[in-house]
Amino acid sequence: MTISNNKELLINESIREKEVRVVDADGSQLGILPLKEALNIAASKNLDLVDIAPQAKPPVCRIMDYGKYRYEQAKREKEARKNQKTIEIKEVRMSLNIDTHDFNTKVNAAKKFLSAGNKVKVSVRYRGRELAHPELGRGLLERFKDDCSEVGVVDKQPKMEGRSLVMFIASKPVK
Repeated sequence: MTISNNKELLINESIREKEVRVVDADGSQLGILPLKEALNIAASKNLDLVDIAPQAKPPVCRIMDYGKYRYEQAKREKEARKNQKTIEIKEVRMSLNIDTHDFNTKVNAAKKFLSAGNKVKVSVRYRGRELAHPELGRGLLERFKDDCSEVGVVDKQPKMEGRSLVMFIASKPVK
């Protein structure tokens, strides 16, 4: 039986219902019982009565070792956090009149970021009268995309944001 994700479940005397549906520690149904009787059964087994479905009519309570349950839940959450991969966005900035060697250095940096599993934000900054020729920046980003094509795919197409032309490249899914 799955238990809801509430951080704090009602246990023992904090349950304020007259009757509850009780599930035993082994998962068997004990039926709908008065709260006092359910608490007595849990106390006789040295376990806690935990309200796992307070929204149900009548509320569903389970007899379990609450401390052990909380410990195992914390352990599962810690394991899930450990296995989680965070994707960072790395930025590569270029100007419109970038030299070939500098361009290749930027491409190599982007390839390194992409192979590490990150996204890359490629931006071309326009200065002064360069804004009159946005097609030159698009051509530069097209060349950049082609050079990174073996490790990444375009996530968001080139778009003007203020005085910059911005494109996002995501790493290719691992097969």
